[in-house]
Amino acid sequence: MLFAFDDAQCRSLAEAHGTPCFAYSAAVAAEQFTTLRGVLPPRVRLAYAVKANPHPDLLKCFAALGASFDCASIGELERVEALGLPAGRTFFAGPGKREAELQKALEMGVRVQAEGFEDLARIDALATRETAVNLRVHPAFDIDEGNRIIGGSGPSAFGVDEEDVPALLEKAARLAHVRIKGLHVFAASNQRDAAQLKAIHGAVLDLAKRLHAAHGLAFEQIDLGGGLGVPYASDEAPLDLAAFGQGLSELLARHAWFKGELILEPGRFLAGPCGVYLARVVRLKESRGTYFAILEGGINHLIRPLLTGQPFPVKAVGKGAEKSSGKAGGTVSYTLAGPLCTSLDRLGEVRLPELAAGDLLAFGTAGAYGLNEGMTHFLSHPVPPEVWVAG
Repeated sequence: MLFAFDDAQCRSLAEAHGTPCFAYSAAVAAEQFTTLRGVLPPRVRLAYAVKANPHPDLLKCFAALGASFDCASIGELERVEALGLPAGRTFFAGPGKREAELQKALEMGVRVQAEGFEDLARIDALATRETAVNLRVHPAFDIDEGNRIIGGSGPSAFGVDEEDVPALLEKAARLAHVRIKGLHVFAASNQRDAAQLKAIHGAVLDLAKRLHAAHGLAFEQIDLGGGLGVPYASDEAPLDLAAFGQGLSELLARHAWFKGELILEPGRFLAGPCGVYLARVVRLKESRGTYFAILEGGINHLIRPLLTGQPFPVKAVGKGAEKSSGKAGGTVSYTLAGPLCTSLDRLGEVRLPELAAGDLLAFGTAGAYGLNEGMTHFLSHPVPPEVWVAG
C-alpha cells in the first residue's frame, strides 16, 4: 500500500488542516506492527527505530502494542522516557554519544549499543554497578551491496571494525562495571528481499558464533539492526513477511548455541506506510522543454529524494488512478520542484494527469524519513502540521 488515505480523505485532510501537511493513520501503523509481530519467532523483539518518525502519538501507538524502542539521541531518549515504559525496553545507539547522553541512558535503564572503547570507558566511569552493554561491530562482510545509507564494508564511523574486536575485548576486560552482553550489527537498508535479509542476518549470527567461540562472549542479545524495506513504487514487491519470519526461525534453529533474544530495529517498515504528505501546486512552468510543477513544499519537508535518488510515490488527488513516481500512464512528465532558492529542491520526475495551480498532490509512504529528516530551518518556511488520524 503506497497511500494510507484515499482521495476523499486526502481532500478532507487538506481542507481541515491546510497545506502543506503530513497525516498519519493509526490504523495503518498498528497493522504494520501486528502483522510483522505475527510472523516472528517469540525470541525476536521489535524495537521501533525512533529516527524514522518520532511523532508522540506514533510512539504511544507502538508502545501500547508492546514495542521496544531504538533511540539515537538524547532528544529521542526523552521522547521515549515520556511514555513511562519500564526499564529494558529502550536501546541507545549512535557514533558520537556525549557524557550527558550516556548519563541519561543509565538513569533510564537503557541498554547502550557501544560504538567503541570510548563508550565503554565513559559508561564504566559513570556506572555505580555492573552494567550490561551491546557492542556494535562493523563487519568485514558487505552483503547489502554497500548502499550509501549504511556505508558498506569500507571505512566507517560506526562500531568497532571486526578485525579490531580482540584488542578491544582485552582492554574491556579490565573495566570495573561494564560487561559486554550483546552484539549489534547494522548491515541492511530498505531491503525487500526475504532471502537477502536471511543471508545478511545469517552472516551476523555467524559473526556472533565466531566471537562466542574465540572469546567466550555469552550474548544475551544479538541486535540485527534495521533494514526491512517497503515499496516506493507500484511495480516494487513488498517484503514477503511469511518467508522473512520463516528465515529467522531457521537461523535460530541453525544456531542452537545462542539462547538469547534477537532484536530487530524496524523504522521505515513500521512507520512509512502510515503517512502521506499533502502539498498544492503553486505554479507551472515550461523551461527549455521541461515542465515544472512548483509546489508549496520541497526538500525542506521531504529530503529523501535528494539523498537517495528515489522519489516518494505521488498522485494528483481527484485526477484519476494513482500513479507511482516515474511510471508511465500519466499525460505529462513533470519535474516536481519546491519553493526553496536552490536548484537542489527537487522531489522527482513523475508522470501525472495535466496539472493546474491549486491542484493537490499526495506523496505516499511518507510516514518515515519525512518531516523529521527535512531541511525545515532552511529559508524559514513555516513547519507544516502533522495530523494524527486515530479513527
